[in-house]
Amino acid sequence: MHDIDFKTLRLFVAVCDHQNMARAAENEHIEPSAISKRISQLEADLGTPLLLRSRRGVQPTPAGVSLLEHARNMLFTMERLTTDVAAFGSGVKGQVRLIATASAIAESLLDDIALFMREQANLNIKVDIEERFSRDLVRQLREGSASVGVCWDTVDLQGLQHRPYRRDRLALAVHPDHPLASRKSLRFEQTLDHEHVGLPPSSAVHLMLQRAAARAGRTVSYRVIVSNFDAAFRVVAANLAISVVPVEVGGPYASMLGIKVIPLTDAWAQRSFAVCFQNFDALQPAAQRMVNHLAERAAR
Repeated sequence: MHDIDFKTLRLFVAVCDHQNMARAAENEHIEPSAISKRISQLEADLGTPLLLRSRRGVQPTPAGVSLLEHARNMLFTMERLTTDVAAFGSGVKGQVRLIATASAIAESLLDDIALFMREQANLNIKVDIEERFSRDLVRQLREGSASVGVCWDTVDLQGLQHRPYRRDRLALAVHPDHPLASRKSLRFEQTLDHEHVGLPPSSAVHLMLQRAAARAGRTVSYRVIVSNFDAAFRVVAANLAISVVPVEVGGPYASMLGIKVIPLTDAWAQRSFAVCFQNFDALQPAAQRMVNHLAERAAR
């Protein structure tokens, strides 16, 4: 098979976006016949049709949909690669690619990073932050596709070095009219008679709650699964379900949405986070400074 060039991938994505060869050609400043020739050659190289052509336009075939997803990811990666490398020529002296769990990002991590970037010595350091589930975060650190991660310290950190970061406490978010709203504190087991709103099954907190329920001989009844805490709080505010959330995240939503946040008394509800990396000595100087900064912020 011939090598696939990025220009052909970009043209293929443009055709799929516009669903029309002529409009894609106009947008890309190229003749429609040139796009058609490139995509026909790509189909021949891959041995499968990628587009369904009709008088109304074009649509990707199942193989085309698969290629489209990969093409978008590859073009995005190449764009970031070009931007990141070019940044060094314009004065950026360092870069840190940091990945973190939703809980860490929703709490104090962004404030700590903002403080780091405002320091005079760090003005020429660029920071990229991406959200990941804990297991994906650990895998990426082990593979070397990210330099620094922040996650709950109870996940399997084998093969990684880590330093303590901040702590938080889990609580129950409830609507003021909910039967549990009058409680000052709760054990998690006491919430299991009610429907919950939770994060995706691949998240660390979902697994933790499933295990806690199993120890009590129960299961968690999920009425809604959402992708982030903001959505969870809004479901709670609609009085559709209750949700286990960090106290530090729940405070602002309690005042904004009029919900109640009740601390959980279970020992596992006290959580600690860690700053993780493969090898501190092998980190770029900018990443080392970031790790030291986060550890110092937590110590204070």
